[in-house]
Amino acid sequence: MQSGLAGKIALVTGGSRGIGRASALALAAEGARVCVVGRDSKMLDEVVDRAEGSAVSVAADLSTEDGCGRAYDACVESWGSPDILVNCAGSAGMGPVLDLRRSDIDDALRLKLHGYLTMAQLVAPEMRRRGWGRIVNISGGAGASPTSTNLPTSLANVAVHNLTRALSDELSADGVLVNVVAPGLTCTDRAADLFRAAAEDTGRDVDALIAEAGAEVPAGRAAGPEEVAAVVYFLSSELCSYIHGSAIYMDGGARRSTP
Repeated sequence: MQSGLAGKIALVTGGSRGIGRASALALAAEGARVCVVGRDSKMLDEVVDRAEGSAVSVAADLSTEDGCGRAYDACVESWGSPDILVNCAGSAGMGPVLDLRRSDIDDALRLKLHGYLTMAQLVAPEMRRRGWGRIVNISGGAGASPTSTNLPTSLANVAVHNLTRALSDELSADGVLVNVVAPGLTCTDRAADLFRAAAEDTGRDVDALIAEAGAEVPAGRAAGPEEVAAVVYFLSSELCSYIHGSAIYMDGGARRSTP
């Protein structure tokens, strides 16, 4: 089966590391022309080098409208208007709910909700005109499994799920498929940073903490970024033709609610 990704133009936000990076490289490997967006120019350059001529990059802050516009314009200038948008930018602070500041919530929503929405608004008109497009939003398992210490993240993820449904309802009839991927525990750089901080606080080994957390997942381990990227690749391709407004949970069975 052919993916149909060869020659397609993909804009991947949050593409300097983790799931975004893995997704950008997976799309480039299938022949897509990729514009990778992030804040760290050096890390972006490494992704471009790995893509071997199939990617360009732009450093931009997607929590602002100007940053979103800069990212879109850079993609258009290099490759053209995107056929595929992968919204992966965004990480939020954590802390006890009673200690949170209003700005902690605002910052999470500004990047993940407003940033995702603005990017979708920028790419949608041309996707509609072509009669083909894919928007894949990355949220996270915290949206369905909030805790007392991850409220900024869980609220942002719930917002992304609602945004995905609204965009899908608006764009499905025009050949644009909009879906959301919700990873659980994944061995990203961000996760490693969190575990490293926990290890320093407790005096324990980082690898042991990660293994312990993975053992609590029904699958018995954490996911790798490339595993999540494989689903992003499918949802971005022509292989995906009748999935609209759906949430794909990649949490190793951790989510307890059904469906």
